[in-house]
Amino acid sequence: MRNLSIVCGSSHKELGAKIAEILGVHTAECKLGKFSNQESSVEIKHSVRDKHVYLIQSGCGHVNDNLIELLILIQACRMGSAKKISVVLPLFPYSRQSDRLQKKRLMTTTHSNNASTSSVQSPTSLTNGDATSSKLNGNAHEKLNGLASPPTNGTSIVSGGRYMFHSTSHDSGYKQWCARPGTLVARLIQEAGANHLITMDLHHPQYQSFFDIPLDQIYAEPCIIRFIRSEISFWRSAIVVSPDAGGAKRATSVANQLGLEFALIHREHRDNDSECTGLVGEVTNRPVIIIDDLIDTADTVCMAANILKHHGATRICAIATHGIFSKNAMENLNNSPIEMIACTNTVPQEEFRAQCPVLKTIDISGILAEAVRRTFFGESLSHLFIHEKLF
Repeated sequence: MRNLSIVCGSSHKELGAKIAEILGVHTAECKLGKFSNQESSVEIKHSVRDKHVYLIQSGCGHVNDNLIELLILIQACRMGSAKKISVVLPLFPYSRQSDRLQKKRLMTTTHSNNASTSSVQSPTSLTNGDATSSKLNGNAHEKLNGLASPPTNGTSIVSGGRYMFHSTSHDSGYKQWCARPGTLVARLIQEAGANHLITMDLHHPQYQSFFDIPLDQIYAEPCIIRFIRSEISFWRSAIVVSPDAGGAKRATSVANQLGLEFALIHREHRDNDSECTGLVGEVTNRPVIIIDDLIDTADTVCMAANILKHHGATRICAIATHGIFSKNAMENLNNSPIEMIACTNTVPQEEFRAQCPVLKTIDISGILAEAVRRTFFGESLSHLFIHEKLF
């Protein structure tokens, strides 16, 4: 393939080598490291002038270092007169923080609103003078008489034709309106000089809209379905389970392709920061296959496995696209009732397999290599979504 160059970052060189081998090309020689002050050092040994360069870097391991290294690689290719720069980012970094911040904000504001509502007085019951003063503390009363624009938190109360805000909670939830790092990463990749992005199973699909450059999201579902059919002997009698409501669409898609039943673990957050968990569906005396997009600390998948075991599931397997396995994830999985775990190699899995004997790897280098080939020749990627095709 003339005028195509594969450049691998330091996060997942094995995946880059597999993709290059499938395509029948060699990876470009790069010198990657750090200076004595820990700044990233990047040097591409081969010329990329007038070539379509594919930079392969995954958002795993030392995420911040790998992200900076990716940006410098993009800039190096841009300054080296590359014709087009496509970033292959199997695991998109910083794409999970938006839901966590939103969840905290909603829990905080809900608690604040409930507290404020309980102390609200009817507007018709308030009059000018002593009635109003009795409902307000001194500081708030001064604000009512002296400020033209009331504070923005709390509950609106009508008094003398004017509005004031009264809150019984010190935490209004305003501080939870934080930056969204995923959008920042998207802008950084674009501004560094990338022309195209290929990623796999975004945690939040809406991140596609944050890019002004073309973004192709590849799904690991065909590879996962092939793995289930070939490696799980009891799959025909199994029930596909989503460990939370957010992954229901993903799990139902797998269940529909395999012609299996579906169940869901539902979690509801209460105002007092407690959590209520329940099972929607029937798994008694049936094997189950848990489908998720990502396993990080493994708390969610282990909790789901314990609930399923409690409800009479006979055998439990778990499959995820991205296996990050941070903190005590390996210990959690080894102590759980899960008898087999499978993750794709969007993240290096060799170290994790040594710690967890039930962990297996689903190779997605073939589908990524096909995506690279098709985008290089300008072909459609819709063929990658056909589940009968083996990659």
